[in-house]
Amino acid sequence: MSIPTLPGVTAQTVTTPRLATRVLFAGPEEGVLVLFLHGNMSSATWWEEVMVTLPAGFRAIAPDQRGFGDADPEKKVDATRGAGDWADDAIALLDTLGVDNAHVVGNSLGGCVVWRLMMDYPARLRSVTLSDPGSPFGFGGTKDLEGTPCWPDFAGSGGGLVNPELIRRIRAGDRGADSPFAPRNALRALVFKPPFVPAREEELLSSALAMHVGPQDVPGDAVPSPNWPGMAPGQWGATNALSPKYMGDVGRLIVGEPKVSVLWVRGSHDLAVSDTAASDPGALGSMGILPNWPGMEVYPPQPMLGQTRAVLEKYAAAGGGYREIVIQDAGHVPFIEKLDEFNAHFHAHLSAG
Repeated sequence: MSIPTLPGVTAQTVTTPRLATRVLFAGPEEGVLVLFLHGNMSSATWWEEVMVTLPAGFRAIAPDQRGFGDADPEKKVDATRGAGDWADDAIALLDTLGVDNAHVVGNSLGGCVVWRLMMDYPARLRSVTLSDPGSPFGFGGTKDLEGTPCWPDFAGSGGGLVNPELIRRIRAGDRGADSPFAPRNALRALVFKPPFVPAREEELLSSALAMHVGPQDVPGDAVPSPNWPGMAPGQWGATNALSPKYMGDVGRLIVGEPKVSVLWVRGSHDLAVSDTAASDPGALGSMGILPNWPGMEVYPPQPMLGQTRAVLEKYAAAGGGYREIVIQDAGHVPFIEKLDEFNAHFHAHLSAG
């Protein structure tokens, strides 16, 4: 993958004991470190505008995470560890760079990695910023604020429901706009709030097309289920890793010490992560798009925002702190769609951390 970077951003291959990958750097080498973790169907490229606009005295790093971009394609995501592989990769990167702790920022899937870092490595965090993160319980298959599974086998989460036409087009490197399943159109419709088109759309599309695709990558494997909608999570790849089956004990996040301040920023029109997310089976079933939906009592739309808020409220009650900021007229990546507004909150949070 060869994607031009913005002025002020440099790309290097960094090899840790766990993973060799492309890492983007910006800011003074002696600056306080800010670690950026990208979301699904993306790479470190998506953070560049935020990286080059950091306040003076901060150093930005953003890796291509395992399964994406220029990360070693032989290193697969063991989904049975939830976000564990990504969290351990992030800490190995800090160790290799000789960094004790960092401010950590995550979007979407990257937000799920941050949840895991808060569980496993709270002492390595200076502050946390979550931009439209996945629910702490994972994506799909849960039905209330406590993350109760709809089915014992977590059917409806994992790789089995990923659209095969989208995957085919990603594998083919499709840069067209002739179908709603073209990657370009998927980004325009589900990630950005229409009619927004980013200035660096070609770079962001190249980043999306560099997602690793296959039975151990995306979509990963799946297990047939007798429970609606007929598929349960497999054991490999990013989509399965985000299943609530594997995301881990959220209680560890709440009780972990030391606690840091959390900034939760989200777009008002986020279709990817919401209480009626566009690809959530419960939401699709309730709209009649997935047939044979068993009904609201059995399989409602996952209350992703409500789950995040409930967990952060418990985190605050246990001695932490958080703020929720809603950026109006923005979708899943307000740090691209509304950079100045995002930075106003983000920079204040960094300075206080």
